Amino acid sequence: ELCFVGEPDLRAVDVLFFCTGHGQTQPFLAAQDVPEDLSIIDLSSDFRLAGDHDFVYGLPELQRARIAQAQRIANPGCFATAIQLGLLPLAAAGQLQQEVHIHALTGSTGAGQQPVATTHFSWRAGNVSAYKVFGHQHLAEIRQSLAQAQGATVPALNFIPLRGDFTRGIFASLYLNSDLSEAEARKLYQDFYHDHPFTHLTDTNPNLKQVVNTNKALLQVSRHGDKLLILSMIDNLLKGASGQAVQNMNLMFGLPETAGLDLKASYF
Repeated sequence: ELCFVGEPDLRAVDVLFFCTGHGQTQPFLAAQDVPEDLSIIDLSSDFRLAGDHDFVYGLPELQRARIAQAQRIANPGCFATAIQLGLLPLAAAGQLQQEVHIHALTGSTGAGQQPVATTHFSWRAGNVSAYKVFGHQHLAEIRQSLAQAQGATVPALNFIPLRGDFTRGIFASLYLNSDLSEAEARKLYQDFYHDHPFTHLTDTNPNLKQVVNTNKALLQVSRHGDKLLILSMIDNLLKGASGQAVQNMNLMFGLPETAGLDLKASYF
């Protein structure tokens, strides 16, 4: 039963999820007497970048062990999740040496709840548009994680975000020049994600409906001439937001990583 209170007793809760807008978590924490042992998961961008704070970046496929030991988690952005999952195996193997070209199409829910013209159905229907070309705010956290995985700076990420005519999901295509054969690249991805329950490599041509309504990420790796192509797709509201937050909570509290996240895709 929901109970609405003006001043919550933070001593009476085990975990606090911040689902507020960007820039609102820091002032809240500064103004409140927050118990030291209170677990916090922040879905905003306030603490995603390294700095003078104790938040751990909450991408389980990057640093599951650190998340399990953390008291405070900065949940990744939706585009950042899809793109990092598409590139992390290459970075971890030191194979992210050439500039990467990225096109990622997101549904209307990716823009948040603030009503603006470009989120309205009458504008999105039958329409596609680009925005924040080469300058999306998630690029900073993407570069940070890839550099951490590779142990070195990463090449240019040429990212073009696109608004799509659908509600939920992100479909990202990423390609770069690579000396890896398709078999070598696929093995990198299989080895990297073999013990991660939500991220899967597929042999067949994937589509968004296979991940929408789930916490899954679906990847396909193929080679075309001298280029390696990675397709990466997630539900922006689940693996790209609230589902990943629950996954992080499970890790923090020693619960099964998949607890509460056994969800059926709209495709089936």
